[in-house]
Amino acid sequence: QLQLVESGGGLVQPGGSLRLSCAASGFTLDYYNIGWFRQPPGKEREGVSCISGSGGRTNYADSVKGRFTISRDNAKNTVYLPMNQPHSEDAAIYYCAAVRFSITADRGMCIMDARPYVYWGQGTQVTVSS
Repeated sequence: QLQLVESGGGLVQPGGSLRLSCAASGFTLDYYNIGWFRQPPGKEREGVSCISGSGGRTNYADSVKGRFTISRDNAKNTVYLPMNQPHSEDAAIYYCAAVRFSITADRGMCIMDARPYVYWGQGTQVTVSS
């Protein structure tokens, strides 16, 4: 069965750092386009970052640009999201998602919209507090 599992969340202080991980089982992540999303309390889910299945394309929400960095390690079948200088608005449940396109050229896309993604993890909680 195809599955994504997020980890690395927890309590972080402003000025600190965390590294979120998204590990896949049942499929190989290097064939898939990956997205990170988050849902703050009382708000809708929003796109945070994405990375293409090929070509090395990445993208970030303006609110996290320069502070978060997405990367993938194909040997470990894992995608990472290091978080630096967290703000109170970064507190949320973070989800990773994956989709594979039949057309190989589409695997170079970086997608911030949640609708195309098929596989989702259960989320990991990030709390920002002093």
